[in-house]
Amino acid sequence: MSLSRCANGHMFSTRKHGSTCPYCFMSAEVEPTGGHREQGNLALAADEKTMPYLEEAGGIEPVTGWLVCIEGPQLGQDYRIHAEKNFIGRSEDMHIQIIGDNAISRRNHAVIVYDPKKRNFYLLPGDASGLAYHNNEAVYSPVELTPYDVIQMGRSKFIFIPLCGVHFEWENHTG
Repeated sequence: MSLSRCANGHMFSTRKHGSTCPYCFMSAEVEPTGGHREQGNLALAADEKTMPYLEEAGGIEPVTGWLVCIEGPQLGQDYRIHAEKNFIGRSEDMHIQIIGDNAISRRNHAVIVYDPKKRNFYLLPGDASGLAYHNNEAVYSPVELTPYDVIQMGRSKFIFIPLCGVHFEWENHTG
């Protein structure tokens, strides 16, 4: 991730926000060497801390389940699944980013959906060239997921672990 610091000391991603700080809208000039030259004359106090920029002020997006890598370059890594569509790929802008397995498409290799109204999880094929497998069967249309199903993409295998469903739902546990 390309990080930059504005003159006010805020850290932010230059890939996502360009050279403009999303906190104070000050500019940080990008130098040809890849470094950043700060503009402005405000100094960062030693005890000040930079807080992350969160897209939504609504707080945390609750987890609805997980994928856990059981084979492949990210063995043991867990990936959070949130409500609605979760696009899977290697790219930084994917909801579930799986790095290290170049056989997984960069964008939209597959999609995991949690439908909060029906309380079901589904695996959908992505629009990339690679296939996704559900319990060793290629996925060509939506497949309902059940606990401990095995999903394979590229050279990696994952176990599906649900949190939400008939026994638990976040709407019953908020406020």
